[in-house]
Amino acid sequence: MSVTSTRLGRKPAPAGATVGAVSATPTAPPPEGRSPHSVRYIVLRVLAAAAVAAGAFAVDRLWLTDEPTRSTFGSRVRPFEIESELLDRALPARVVVPAGAPPKDRTLLVFLHGRGEDERSYLVEPMFEALASLRTRAPVIAFPSSDDSSYWHNRESGQWASYVLAEVIPQLVDRFDIDPGRIAIGGISMGGFGAYDIARLDPGRFCAVGGHSPAIWETSSETADGAFDDADDFERNDVISIAGMDPSPYAELRLWLDAGEDDPFLPGDRAFEEALRAGGARPILKGALSDDDSEPSSANWEHYLDFYAYSLQHCEDEAEAKPEDGSEPPLNGAGNSTRRSGGASEGADRGGGGRRARAGPSRP
Repeated sequence: MSVTSTRLGRKPAPAGATVGAVSATPTAPPPEGRSPHSVRYIVLRVLAAAAVAAGAFAVDRLWLTDEPTRSTFGSRVRPFEIESELLDRALPARVVVPAGAPPKDRTLLVFLHGRGEDERSYLVEPMFEALASLRTRAPVIAFPSSDDSSYWHNRESGQWASYVLAEVIPQLVDRFDIDPGRIAIGGISMGGFGAYDIARLDPGRFCAVGGHSPAIWETSSETADGAFDDADDFERNDVISIAGMDPSPYAELRLWLDAGEDDPFLPGDRAFEEALRAGGARPILKGALSDDDSEPSSANWEHYLDFYAYSLQHCEDEAEAKPEDGSEPPLNGAGNSTRRSGGASEGADRGGGGRRARAGPSRP
């Protein structure tokens, strides 16, 4: 017999019974001769009802949540809906607010997902850990969503690039107290292509742009099914040709580009890198594109986020300036990185404002 049960004058629970379980059985009626409205009986009924409600709430939380259990290293994940007139619907997003973020004038990284992924795909522990390691330099990260194969450009299925520029960014700036002059954009695979394509429409909006294994092809005949509407759509969004233009919209942007040795997009990414250099840009290269033998992986979140954090913190500083920890900056191009007002975007509302980052990063 349980010692506790004996001291309280109660019989021990039957074998197999669950201690503290909520029973669906109604509260027993009061003893004969006692009013059902007595204070003690009313209190017991209230407590029983509260226990049942708490149990139901716990079940609802268990079954209705769409966030997997994970360690966020102090960051808060905020579900957010982007109201879009361009797409005539509301689209979900996830916004990660790091523990070290200031209460206002925060920096922002808009990170675009790959094909077949969504706004929750990159809510992974390596990302949260890398974000936490940045401490007060950590940006707010927004993960918007799109159609499965939007490739984040304006096309028949929707004005996806304009959606990001004219609706996603302004709504995030207003809701999360973002400094509109300190915004970066990046993405993986389909999202990497989208980041480059969006940045060239309004380069003055962004402090930096990054493509991680970006889905870039040299010709329309090589593209994946559904990536573009047709050959004309590909030509309008051919970032390789656009990068080599004079003037190039990428020439004054801080740029990151990485790809693995076995990456199917490696030929296109190399052609893009050559065009960037021809147009006056000096991208930071990693993986098979550089002299470094390492290949991009989920462990590289630390390197990715350090690039964005540094770029966001030094939008208006000289490119030679070193980070607070005294290490060599990821950007070491010559000249000053003074920022000036960028021109109007190609068919996109400037929304959250923005200024041009003039620093040209060199290859590390």
